[in-house]
Amino acid sequence: MVVEAKSFNKAATVAGMSTSALSKRITKLEADIKVQLLYRTTRRITLTEAGERLYLHAKDLNKQVSNALGEVSSYSSSLSGHIRMTIPTISGELFLAEAIAEFGQRYPDISIEVRLENEFVDLVKEGVDLAIRTGVLDDSTLIAKPLITSHWIVCCSPKYIRNYGQPTVPEELTHHNCLAYTYQNQGGYEWRFNQGDNRQQVKISGSFATNNSQALRKAVLGGYGIAYIPRCSVYDDIKKGDLIVLLPDYQPRSLGVYAVYPFTKHLPNKIKLLIEHIKQGYQQLSHYF
Repeated sequence: MVVEAKSFNKAATVAGMSTSALSKRITKLEADIKVQLLYRTTRRITLTEAGERLYLHAKDLNKQVSNALGEVSSYSSSLSGHIRMTIPTISGELFLAEAIAEFGQRYPDISIEVRLENEFVDLVKEGVDLAIRTGVLDDSTLIAKPLITSHWIVCCSPKYIRNYGQPTVPEELTHHNCLAYTYQNQGGYEWRFNQGDNRQQVKISGSFATNNSQALRKAVLGGYGIAYIPRCSVYDDIKKGDLIVLLPDYQPRSLGVYAVYPFTKHLPNKIKLLIEHIKQGYQQLSHYF
């Protein structure tokens, strides 16, 4: 800066410090490396041979740093690169896989790797950029953006009703073959209901349990029992009459669906756009949820 300004006064002004403070810094640098860098006279400042060499290296280093910072900062706004995702099986099979593929087609310089799984994986450890997750998030180091609320229902097939009847209150579920959905650590065998301000939980039992919604759907369609399941998994089956909603006066649980990513002060623009694209997809199918 002193070399380019050709004056301590001008260089100090640019640096936002006093002339004496800048001069002391140069003097200290010369003392530390035991080499004189500048010839000082009352009229001019010139570089010594050592000063010339140091200036050339410093100038080149400054350019490299500026280029590196420019390249890194472009990641924030760039619509290119790779995104690793994990999404739940229900939404993935319903529409998310197609929606994400559509996003990739819209932005061809972005490649996206998608894993379908219901486990709450360690995003940082697994190197995952974005997760779509349902339920309560325990990790406070993650950022969660709400996408939609998933409502659950209790249902069974007309065949099951013909063979075994149907419950009219939650307590009667204990006398039926209830099919457990065990995709999360809790709640598979404890079915919760709300009716106004009243909340209750029924401990169920049955002959079949699975962590896969499609396996549960097939079992309940076959007439093998009663399921407590996200509405989106069986929406079409209910519309067609293949499944019947039970206990309509009671509200089963509702869980939030979130876009989750590791904490960052500068979320890349490609992730922001992908989250918005996914949210729009959920909203277009809100009647399923």
